Amino acid sequence: MDMKRLVIGTIVGAVILHVTGYLIFDVAAADFYNANRGPADAYRDLPMQLPLAVANLAYGALLTLGIMSRNGAPSLAGGAIVSAVIGYLVWLHADLVFYSYMTTRPLPVVIVDPLLEIVHAGIGGAVIAAVLARVPKGAAIQPAE
Repeated sequence: MDMKRLVIGTIVGAVILHVTGYLIFDVAAADFYNANRGPADAYRDLPMQLPLAVANLAYGALLTLGIMSRNGAPSLAGGAIVSAVIGYLVWLHADLVFYSYMTTRPLPVVIVDPLLEIVHAGIGGAVIAAVLARVPKGAAIQPAE
């Protein structure tokens, strides 16, 4: 495992996911989410930024691991596709679990949220792949002998 590439991809991914997440979910689709809050209406007026940053770091690491697990040099299209699939499956799972147990996810959100995640994760994965393509594989942190 190339730890330097993993750390770089994770940080770059977290930043891109944070920015694109804000633009997609808090700006472009805000009216949709506000109209589909569900009966619990358990949303905060403003999201807490520190937990959101940590969540984006974890998600960036997941996407980076997915991209790095492929053979060959990462490409924009490859990174976008792998990440879009990962994002769709992860959020489909999460939304269906939330829908099953809680009233915070009405059915329209369960359907639309994973579809928007294809764009969100796809953009993040494309940027991660572009950055990883520029970081040589030989740049790995070597264990001490």
